[in-house]
Amino acid sequence: MDRMNFLSFFLLCLTSVANSNKANKHKPWIETEYQGIVMENDNTVLLSPPLFALDKDAPLHYAGEICGFRVHNGPSGSGTVQFEAVVLDRSTGEGLVRSKEPLDCESQREHSFTIQAYDCGEGPDGVNSKKSHKATVHVRVNDVNEFSPVFVERHYEASVPEGRLFDRIVRVEALDADCSPQYSQICFYDIITPNVPFAIDNDGNIKNTEPLDSKRQRVYTFWVTAFDCGKNRAQADAQVVVTVKPSCKPGWNGWTKRVEYTPGSGSVPLFPSLHLETCEETVWNIQATVELQTGHIGKGCDRDSYSDRSVRRLCGAVRGEVDLLPPPSPTANWTSSLPTLPSSDSSLVFSFNGSAHIAAVPNSVASAVSGDHFTLQLWMRRGGANVQPASSSPTTGQTRGSHKEEETIICSTVRNEDSFSHYSLSVHGCRLSLFYWPDVSAARPVKFLWKLEQVCDSEWHHLSLSVQFPSVTLYVDGVTFDPALIHDNGAIPIPAPRQRMVIGACWGESRGAHINANTTERYVGGYRGLLSGVTVRPGSVEPHSVVECLYACREGLDFGDLETLGSGMKVHVNPSQSVLVLEGDDIESFNRAVQQVTYRNSLRFATPGVRPLKLTTSLRCFSEESCLSLKQLEGYLVVLQPDAPQISLSGVGPHLARPAPEFEGPRGVPLFPELRIVCSLSHAVNTAAQVMEGGGESSDSLMSDAVAHTLDGCEVQPLGEELNPEREELLVDMDVLRERGLEIINTTAYIAITGAESISVYEDVLRSVRYRLAKGSARFERRFRLSCSEMNGRYTSNELTLEVNFLHSLDSLYHPSHLLASQQQFLHPSQHSGELSGHSLPNPHRNSVVPGAATVIIMVCVGFLVVMVILGVFRIRSIHRRSEGERGGAKEGSNQWDDSALTIIVNPMESFESRMSIAADTEGEGEEEEEEEATDSPDDAAGDDQQIIAKKEGREANPRRY
Repeated sequence: MDRMNFLSFFLLCLTSVANSNKANKHKPWIETEYQGIVMENDNTVLLSPPLFALDKDAPLHYAGEICGFRVHNGPSGSGTVQFEAVVLDRSTGEGLVRSKEPLDCESQREHSFTIQAYDCGEGPDGVNSKKSHKATVHVRVNDVNEFSPVFVERHYEASVPEGRLFDRIVRVEALDADCSPQYSQICFYDIITPNVPFAIDNDGNIKNTEPLDSKRQRVYTFWVTAFDCGKNRAQADAQVVVTVKPSCKPGWNGWTKRVEYTPGSGSVPLFPSLHLETCEETVWNIQATVELQTGHIGKGCDRDSYSDRSVRRLCGAVRGEVDLLPPPSPTANWTSSLPTLPSSDSSLVFSFNGSAHIAAVPNSVASAVSGDHFTLQLWMRRGGANVQPASSSPTTGQTRGSHKEEETIICSTVRNEDSFSHYSLSVHGCRLSLFYWPDVSAARPVKFLWKLEQVCDSEWHHLSLSVQFPSVTLYVDGVTFDPALIHDNGAIPIPAPRQRMVIGACWGESRGAHINANTTERYVGGYRGLLSGVTVRPGSVEPHSVVECLYACREGLDFGDLETLGSGMKVHVNPSQSVLVLEGDDIESFNRAVQQVTYRNSLRFATPGVRPLKLTTSLRCFSEESCLSLKQLEGYLVVLQPDAPQISLSGVGPHLARPAPEFEGPRGVPLFPELRIVCSLSHAVNTAAQVMEGGGESSDSLMSDAVAHTLDGCEVQPLGEELNPEREELLVDMDVLRERGLEIINTTAYIAITGAESISVYEDVLRSVRYRLAKGSARFERRFRLSCSEMNGRYTSNELTLEVNFLHSLDSLYHPSHLLASQQQFLHPSQHSGELSGHSLPNPHRNSVVPGAATVIIMVCVGFLVVMVILGVFRIRSIHRRSEGERGGAKEGSNQWDDSALTIIVNPMESFESRMSIAADTEGEGEEEEEEEATDSPDDAAGDDQQIIAKKEGREANPRRY
């Protein structure tokens, strides 16, 4: 029975299973379209949306499961060949599309095909399986940057004319085999050859960055590479060759219009890159003239900015010259009526108008330059201050050759041992003449004549005339000129046999003579122009080296190295070094020579400003008709502002206190015994390195370098009242001054020491300056100010102020009472003069208080102090007596003061000004203090007692002085 039941149950199960498989009623379902992406050289396709096949028969076994996908041909007919679809999960219907082999974007970038899903049917054998509809799949192959750019050509050539900038000279091109725009495009090109004057843009266009010069380089060869947007570099670089075609234009190339010069740089080339281009024209002579215009600077160029006398001494000239046109002063008043003009150097320039402006030299001065051996030197400029060069203005009346009358510069009749001689220096047109009469009573006159362009060009010129009769030597700007000798036998009036000398005209009796209002003399041949530094030195003539030194310009044109001058080249520089001429026949040698032309300025503190430059060139060719003509080049040289020197005076004061008797001694007291003068140059330095080490902020600071300088003047000036010559004076060691050739002006208002000398010499001279008083003339205060200068006052030092205090003994000032006079103890000045040397006795009224008024004030103040001290002593004694009375008077005799030798010492260091203030303060408080004294405690009395110095000395003790 059980067996039958089991068989029935088994048959029932088989029947139910068979009935269930027959339930595969639905087709699988997929999307209608898919988009896919596959990377180049890969086979997995990423679909959007993902590939899933759904079946409504799920979860039935077989009927609800997906057994596979079938790929059909796409539009190209090759989809089934390259792609396949596989089932990843039968229950979920997930599938995967992949290519059978890696794809190549470059061969085919996009693929299209159809796909169809089918289920597992009704059993394991797939009976009655159902298929979905067909879905379209589009697959795009993503590119991989597998290819590098390749240039279309490996070699590019171009040619351009020189001297121009071009936006495009040649274009290079590179291609990339990748299929995508990202990797197939060329993002940029690059020139890998360094230091070439070319640039390339992202499109491959090559241009030049500066004008090309075929003389410097005819052919440029460089390499170019390319990069795609994936940063792949080209497999092989391309070569570019650019040929520069010469475009010839005759003239100077490399001209720089502005040239800067820093003072202290020595010699600097003016045209370091200048060269001449003749465009292959054959020339047989080249001449270039370089002109440096310095006529607007002083007397034509940068010279030593010291006085003429100092320059003469620095140049080694023999001493003994007499200044015929000195600065106006009480002792030299014959130039006071002459108008003067400002000058950038140290000299004083006098103007003469041909009539009223005349300087009659006193006989006392003229007699010092007598004799027939002398040297006359002067600076001269014809025409005046505002007259341009002669060729520029024909209407000024001062043009070349327009002077109809002879103009006399100096006219002199001098007395010799037993006769009179006469000479006059004159100008007439472009001629300079010296009329010399060795003996007005016997010999014939002789005229020395020079025809000079320098006389009539309205520029400054230096004349040095050495007369050693019958020999006469003329130096104009340091160059010697020979005269034409003329024995004048005409009707010349014989000069009067009396000594006289006139600057700017000559005396005469003709109708054309004019009367000078200052001298009531008749003068003829008035000079029109400027004069400066007119000196005469009797005796032997000046050596040529001294004359050259006096005139020498510290700036000018020069040639760098004469040894490098090529064959056939010539160089000529004028004496003032303002014009340099080059001449040659070879272009290359000439260009090298032009680049050797330099500017030099030996002055440490050169005059800043602009110096115009000109370059004039002339060429000579074999064919004069077709020879080149070059225009004149103009530029300018800028001399920068030099670093200013800092002249520092130190080691003095500010107070100098000495006992009054020392000032009344025969030598006085030195004012500046420990003076120190230091001169330094301050220049900007960058302290960035120091800041980095110290951690501070970076900034520029100033650094000073001590340098050796030459001072040209120092001045000591009393402040307040001038010196009273009857009571006080300043003394200087005249032997030191004479030995050093320095000059001194000593007046009651100031004492000035002038002359170019070293700092050490000025220190010695100033340390010897002493201040002396007459007996009984001591004051309480006197102040002095010291200052020095360099370069004719262009640079000045700090002003050092010294206050001199006179220490007086009290018994010499006042005698307030016989008690005070008997109690004063004095200190001898010799014991404490060193201690009081830095102390001052300032006077609130400075020099306006006379000694008598000061004595009265001191007497009142000291008298008041004595009264206060006596009251204090009386109060102490009263307190002492009261304390003894309370003790019973046991020790009355032993504790009393013995004030027979009471001494009150007034502090000598206390200034007169402080005593004045104490007196003023105590006058209003006197009554109040007297009322408070009665109620002061014993402690207060003890405190007052500490301020009194008492000594038990005999009344016979010798008094001490402060």
